[in-house]
Amino acid sequence: MSVPSPYADRLQRLPVRRHEVEVAGGITAYWEYGAPDAQATVVAVHGFRGEHHGLEPVLAYLPEARVLVPDLPGFGESAPLPGRRHDLDAYASWLIGFAAAVAPGAVILGHSFGSIVAAAAVAGGLETPRLILLNPIGAPALEGPKGLMTRLAILYYALGARLPERLGTALLRNRVIVRVMSITMAKTHDPALRRFIHDQHDTYFSRFSDREVLHDAFVASVSHDVREFAPRISVPTLLVAAQRDDITPIEAERHLATLFPDAELVEIAHVGHLIHYETPAEAAGAIRRFLRIPVARGR
Repeated sequence: MSVPSPYADRLQRLPVRRHEVEVAGGITAYWEYGAPDAQATVVAVHGFRGEHHGLEPVLAYLPEARVLVPDLPGFGESAPLPGRRHDLDAYASWLIGFAAAVAPGAVILGHSFGSIVAAAAVAGGLETPRLILLNPIGAPALEGPKGLMTRLAILYYALGARLPERLGTALLRNRVIVRVMSITMAKTHDPALRRFIHDQHDTYFSRFSDREVLHDAFVASVSHDVREFAPRISVPTLLVAAQRDDITPIEAERHLATLFPDAELVEIAHVGHLIHYETPAEAAGAIRRFLRIPVARGR
């Protein structure tokens, strides 16, 4: 990463430890942020094509919690799941196993595609006292305001999977296409913050193990949404949604909140699908209030 993080000073004060654990036959790398004796422990799942770094700005504003952030299998530093298609069932099963291995009973948090994985896991039996979903995918991708872009993305990932391996992988890691994705999602007018967001995507958006894993995960991300799991999730749930999200319109997020037996919706204005980069302080504040964590002195 060559562009300084606007959140670097806060992150430098946050204890971070790297770990590995075997789950479902593969090695999952994960990072532990915060003090081991913090008041709340959270397992956080990042979004599609991301990895643990993407959630760091939110964690920088949440030093009172202990947060465990794995790289999803096949992304970042985590190995793919051996012998398995990386579909939603595989990811949900993996999350259940991961949480049981490193933090039984932890609060579960998911961002974007991670919101689908987290919701599927909790609906499938993952025990947690509370569920937090940032930029939840609350409607079919093809029905959103960027439905045409989704159709183009489907063609893009299909082409990347079908071309000869070297050519297909190069297409999927193409920096121009990654930059177009980044520009499309960013809403901030702050030039320094936009540079940081683009650099984050340039640095981490192509750290997938192979094109088969990437294609499987993409298909899972556009074939499911949180609505199908919401009625089966009985624990208190926090939805942190963006009023300018192109992937799930805010009207769909408001409807999604009504599908849970016990849900609270917090809306953040002037931001789209990058709450974790553009408004991390607001997201962390909503999480802190939801978990009833007092603000640490000096923060």
